Amino acid sequence: MALKTRNGSAPPRRKKQDLPSKICATCGRPFTWRKKWARDWDSVRNCSDRCRRSKP
Repeated sequence: MALKTRNGSAPPRRKKQDLPSKICATCGRPFTWRKKWARDWDSVRNCSDRCRRSKP
């Protein structure tokens, strides 16, 4: 079920540049918020599974 506004249209999308971002603790590259991380964004520290597996 998709969220709708009062007039029945979909809510406006956020631009990728407007999403929160962090710096990866392993590789140092910036990465942006993903819907997959919505519940635990505060605890996300790495940009990928590969970086998570190769902790310094």
